[in-house]
Amino acid sequence: MAHLRCGRSLLRELVKDKSVPNCSCIIHPMLFVGQGIRYRKLEVILTTSIEKLGKAGETVKVAPGYFRNHLMPKLLAVPNIEKYAYLMREQRKLYEREEVETVTVVPKTKEDKMKEYQSAARRLDNARLGLRRFINVDNELRSPVTKDELVAEVARQLGVSIQPENLHLPSPLTTLGEFEVPLKLPKSIPLPEGKLHWSLKVKVRRK
Repeated sequence: MAHLRCGRSLLRELVKDKSVPNCSCIIHPMLFVGQGIRYRKLEVILTTSIEKLGKAGETVKVAPGYFRNHLMPKLLAVPNIEKYAYLMREQRKLYEREEVETVTVVPKTKEDKMKEYQSAARRLDNARLGLRRFINVDNELRSPVTKDELVAEVARQLGVSIQPENLHLPSPLTTLGEFEVPLKLPKSIPLPEGKLHWSLKVKVRRK
């Protein structure tokens, strides 16, 4: 190694020395063999995907310094030797295993659907929909509350999907206050004892 180091030093001095005539003729390619070892690429296996380098599990070539100073301390890559390659293959099998699950779809009966309708109707009847509006000087809403907006707010706030025809709202709401909007639900949904119809409570407040 000492002879190799002396050879590289001598080569640099000869190249820099302009007084030596025809110095290029004494430069042999073998003198650069030791210097090329420093720039040899290493094959590594990536443990995680790195932009512009490769995906996890791929084998790539990187500079030794990049691997030693960046990839290896952060466990972003491991040397491409049989021991690490075997571990990476087993890890990929473990995390990429596709489990086949058999899902049996049980068709809903009429009773199940009726229970869902009743649950949704009770939720609408017991809840109170809250809306906020800007008002004018005469205490009227700048933008009235329409039937389509009530349908959208029922889906957003209560998680129940209804149609505009399920609401009995002859005209939009134009003032602040609490309102009780009748619901037009199928007659097959039984009403609780003491109630004459399903309704949705709506409260419009100042914004």
